[in-house]
Amino acid sequence: MSVLVDSETRVICQGFTGRQATFYSELAIAAGTRMVAGVTPGKGGQTHLGLPVFDTLADAVDQTGANATLIFVPPANACEALIEAVSSNIPLAVCITERIPVLDMVRVKKALADSSTVLVGPNCPGLVTPGECKMGIMPSEIFQPGKIGIISRSSTLTYEAVAQTTSIGLGQSTCVGIGADPVHGLDFVQALQMFIDDDDTAGVVMIGEIGGTAEEEAANFLKEAKVAKPVAAYVAGLHAPAGRRMGHAGAIQQHGTGSAKGKIAALRDAGVTVVDSPMDIGRTIDALIE
Repeated sequence: MSVLVDSETRVICQGFTGRQATFYSELAIAAGTRMVAGVTPGKGGQTHLGLPVFDTLADAVDQTGANATLIFVPPANACEALIEAVSSNIPLAVCITERIPVLDMVRVKKALADSSTVLVGPNCPGLVTPGECKMGIMPSEIFQPGKIGIISRSSTLTYEAVAQTTSIGLGQSTCVGIGADPVHGLDFVQALQMFIDDDDTAGVVMIGEIGGTAEEEAANFLKEAKVAKPVAAYVAGLHAPAGRRMGHAGAIQQHGTGSAKGKIAALRDAGVTVVDSPMDIGRTIDALIE
């Protein structure tokens, strides 16, 4: 089993004919992703990478039966692309775009509230079920089918966790980069629930960072749910200065909240094994499973 995507997922790419979308769509297809079409307004009726191009997502979904969309639309138009995805009732939208204005994402969140669409991102590396489906920019060569679920706010540390779990033979059931913008879609709690419900996921790795309260909410969920599966975590930004944004739009501790120290304490109180160094992620989850 897997979470969110598998070999049967039929993927559309919005912004399909753009340079970045073309590059990563080619890699996705090479990785085995079942990509069925693309969307670029004004280019409907053309073909690109051997696939049909549509003017609207609704037309693409209607003609191909797609159930997931990968969004590479630039920030100025990403909000409209996301709302188009929600309006098309597509089950899964993965938005790679970064620097989407916060007020635009507030509009998107309002649209999502009354829909069945699950949004991953924005400003995220996407998600991968190894050997079955890749949506996003993660490097395929580090993945291996296996039994560890990975949820992360940090792209680079996602790859570190994947590489470590691959090198020791654990592999991954699914890896989800949820992104680090202040307003976003899928969160730790929702992703944790998916991995808990997945029989083939033996343990979960969480990678958090400063800013917001997502890690504390995950800790409360795990504490109340009394989850039997082992969870290992790493929280970046322990020595980050208050009031300074550290790379990601949501990575900032201010007004006494969002510190790495507070997140680590909450997770440990919930029974999560929090490592002090990202280099210990793989061996820690391996030991917890054993």
